[in-house]
Amino acid sequence: MTSRNNLKVAEDPIELLKVDIAQVEDHNEPSSERDEENKRIERRLKWKLDIFILPTLSLVYFLASMGRSDLANAEVAGMSKELNLTPQDYSNAASVFLAGYLIFQLPGTLLIRRIGPPTQFAVAMFLWGTLTLLTVTIKNYTSLMALRFLIGACEAFIQGAVFYLSFWYTYTEIATRGAIFYSTATLAGAFNGLIAYGIVKNLNGARGWRAWRWIFLIEGILPMAMSILVILLLPAGPQKTRKLFTEREKEIILRRSLQAHNHVESKLDFKKIYKPLLSLGFWLMVGMACSTHFCTSSLGNFLPIIIHGFGYTSVNAQLFSTIVYACAFFGVLFWARLADKTQQRGLVIAASSGVSVIGYALLLGLTDKRARFAATCVAVFGVFPNIILVLAWTMTNVIGYTER
Repeated sequence: MTSRNNLKVAEDPIELLKVDIAQVEDHNEPSSERDEENKRIERRLKWKLDIFILPTLSLVYFLASMGRSDLANAEVAGMSKELNLTPQDYSNAASVFLAGYLIFQLPGTLLIRRIGPPTQFAVAMFLWGTLTLLTVTIKNYTSLMALRFLIGACEAFIQGAVFYLSFWYTYTEIATRGAIFYSTATLAGAFNGLIAYGIVKNLNGARGWRAWRWIFLIEGILPMAMSILVILLLPAGPQKTRKLFTEREKEIILRRSLQAHNHVESKLDFKKIYKPLLSLGFWLMVGMACSTHFCTSSLGNFLPIIIHGFGYTSVNAQLFSTIVYACAFFGVLFWARLADKTQQRGLVIAASSGVSVIGYALLLGLTDKRARFAATCVAVFGVFPNIILVLAWTMTNVIGYTER
């Protein structure tokens, strides 16, 4: 009878984790020396997480952000002229990406546990890289629309990356790490601008191709190649860590994960999915996320065009977009660190939003091109951090895998 009961516990992953954590806590109790040793091991563990998991995951988002914002660089590099696109055609191509992204984002996040984060992220990267590469061959508006929709659908399958981060970091760590992760989106925008600047200066007309086709060629190859690295380095979760971690570190990973309310579930509990929909707090978070995404998406899709509209040349517009994204990069790190230090996420979001409002107001009221460029930098310094701040705030207020 006893062995049968023990077998049931071993077969239940939730109970198994509780038993393991209880053993860890009992093991840690006896002396201050043991506590000091645990702190030392945990510091070493966090270094490993910051050196291996965080950069690998950030690479995924960096490449996804490049794929999202490269359309604006291609437009300034001559895509619309060669394909005879109207301004409305370009706007539709930018919007259809978001349609694919939104439709597949929920299924993509729900499937993370079934497929496994390394496999899901790597396959998504390879697919959108392939589709970006195929953009080199397009000759009309219809082909562009179809490919942008499919690229958006593929990128939706890596949007659970912040959720994956919450498996590894505690509540007091998640905003800063999430900011480092999300700041790669701003670096990607800057990197896109540098690549486009170099291509326009050196490759425009090479082999009979306009510069925009070279942009898509290079930015299609990168995620395809890097997908191999992702599947090799990322573990599926705290319960399936690889040889990178010692047995003692694995115990601490499990303890930290449980403390952050990452309850192990053998599969998705579809009965719990509706619960957030009944929460007023959930819908307030949705409102904040939607308004922030609206601002960042419009900037990502049109920033080089906006700067070109200030009166700068198309080549300089590509280059100056890197300065704007650099301001966004520092804004993300600054506001997220402030949120982690103060643990006042709502107040920090209100403050950063206030800065973005000032930037947009200056954009509306100023006419000098240098002043408007500076106002753009102020706006992005305030608006870009809000995405990760809202996501981190949500993660700390929602318990359990399915509801998160």
